[in-house]
Amino acid sequence: GNGGGRQVKIDGVAQKSSGALSRHLRVTWLTPSMDRLFTGPAADRRRFLDRLVLSFDPDHGTRVQTFEKVMRERNRLLEQASRNGAWLSGLEQQMAEAGVAIAAARSAAVGELAALLARAGKASASGHFPWVEIALDGDLENQVSEFPAVEVEEKYRRMLADSRAQDAAAGRTLHGPHRSDLDVVHGPKGIAASYCSTGEQKALLVGIVLAHARVIQAAFEGYAPLLLLDEVSAHLDESRRNGLFDELVELGAQAWMTGTIFPCSQALAIVPSIWLWTMGP
Repeated sequence: GNGGGRQVKIDGVAQKSSGALSRHLRVTWLTPSMDRLFTGPAADRRRFLDRLVLSFDPDHGTRVQTFEKVMRERNRLLEQASRNGAWLSGLEQQMAEAGVAIAAARSAAVGELAALLARAGKASASGHFPWVEIALDGDLENQVSEFPAVEVEEKYRRMLADSRAQDAAAGRTLHGPHRSDLDVVHGPKGIAASYCSTGEQKALLVGIVLAHARVIQAAFEGYAPLLLLDEVSAHLDESRRNGLFDELVELGAQAWMTGTIFPCSQALAIVPSIWLWTMGP
């Protein structure tokens, strides 16, 4: 393209960013780096969660970007010896509005996902993946499920105003949706995902992604999201690899998978079309 930059067009019309695709196409993906999702930093789990939320609410990504941009501006202003109180108040109002909207969208998405996992009888359709308990750990997320959004906004705005000195000393904003986390528990064992084996963690992650795909399918007239699964078979035993393929066929989603092991599932016999690419001779 011109200048070698990435370009996105929808029906021939150039878009400002790839985010425009989220209004037309719902995509979920897994990559090898996500195998450490449950033992890594909370920021990784927030990004994973926000990507799931984006499938329900295409504006969610914009709100997250707005919140982070305004928060950085507030942090810079707090570093100055002479602070503009009116400017800070305006920024904190914007943070409150965007922050509560982010928390509400996260809460709704996790609620849908948790309900589906419960309705599934604490097992996936094929029983190859353990059932999962998921919950949000965040002040705003907890409040939006109990109080009106306007009330939560006002409380958060006041908290930001009252914590200016504390945040200035810390060099960062200490409260808000950017501090939230996603708690995941291995249902059958009743232990946190972070304490599970590598294979169990991968199975839990795949189970969450499959459940999310089913929720999206139910919410959007039977259309499952596009699934991009990079090295998805890594850390899964043969039974779970074949179980994954069975569930993808049952879901009816278009799935792009990379890996060194091809599933030997009976479901292959009823798949309308399969393409297999290989590298080398």
